[in-house]
Amino acid sequence: MSQALPIPPPGFDALSVDEQIDYVQSLWDHIAAKPEDVPVPDWHREILAERLAAHDANKDQGREWEEFETELTAELSERTT
Repeated sequence: MSQALPIPPPGFDALSVDEQIDYVQSLWDHIAAKPEDVPVPDWHREILAERLAAHDANKDQGREWEEFETELTAELSERTT
């Protein structure tokens, strides 16, 4: 970055928390619109390689997302009642 930007940007503190979250989400959406420009640190790649290797070694231990989501939603519902 060629110049330091004020943190937080001017006017940010005047926003409600919901508006601040929307602002940050909009910034991320802008960055993520070009995923090829987002750098991926080597340690992220290492973790992904480890997790893929663990999955390949134990394919029978995984579950489909839908099954997990259903169980998690039920568990969270029980906690709130």
